[in-house]
Formats: sequence, structure tokens, C-alpha cells
Amino acid sequence: MKIFLDTADVKTIEYHLETGLIDGVTTNPTLIRKSGQNPIDVYTAIASLGITDISMEVGGTAQEMFKEGMMLSDKYESVATIKLPMTRDGLIACKELSRNLVRTNVTLIFTIPQAILAAKAGASYVSPFVGRLDDQQV
Repeated sequence: MKIFLDTADVKTIEYHLETGLIDGVTTNPTLIRKSGQNPIDVYTAIASLGITDISMEVGGTAQEMFKEGMMLSDKYESVATIKLPMTRDGLIACKELSRNLVRTNVTLIFTIPQAILAAKAGASYVSPFVGRLDDQQV
């Protein structure tokens, strides 16, 4: 099992990193906006802490996500995991990034069939929204 922090707050990451239990960090544009910084600065700061797996979210069309994902992978190399939405375009981008040996994380997973589709597209990780899944149960 791997434990990832979902934050863009470097001080929070530093605090929890001291436990030795954190395997990586996942973040998103909303968290980065809250930090008041631009994504590249946040990713660089997180990588400088020694985090070896950072999920960096991309958006747009399949082609735009692929292009941004490749740029982030080239810049951050083995530290980068490209975080993609569970959408048709996200799955297309996932497939192409996977073909290029880029680690991927498909997010916004709400059902088991979605997780299966993400795996079929080559996702290294899937990020289920467990709290929201629990909300759906009666």
C-alpha cells in the first residue's frame, strides 16, 4: 500500500514527511491556487523535499493533456506522475502517455468499471473518490 498526501502546502508535506510513512504527493489546480503559487514552483518545491512521486494534474483536450504531461515528465523525469481526469479525453491521453512510459494517475474514479477502463488505458494508479462512493450507498 502507498500513502499519498493530497496537498500543495509544502509545510504540511514537510511535517508529515518526518513520519517516514509518506510515499508521494498528489495535488490539483484548486490546491495550487489556494497556495498562491504557480504549479511549476509548487512541483519544484515538493521535489526538493525528496518526494519521489508527485501527481501533477493536467487538463484540456486529450492532445493538450498529452503535451503538458510529456513536458512535465521531461522536466521532472521519474518524479512525475501525470494526473488525468476519468473522461474520454483523459483516457486517450493516459493511453498515449503510457505508451511513452510516463507514469499516470487517473482521478475522479467513482465506480469499479471506471477503474477497469483506467487500467486498460495503462494507468499506473487510479484515485477513487471513496467518500463520495460512500455517500452513494443507502
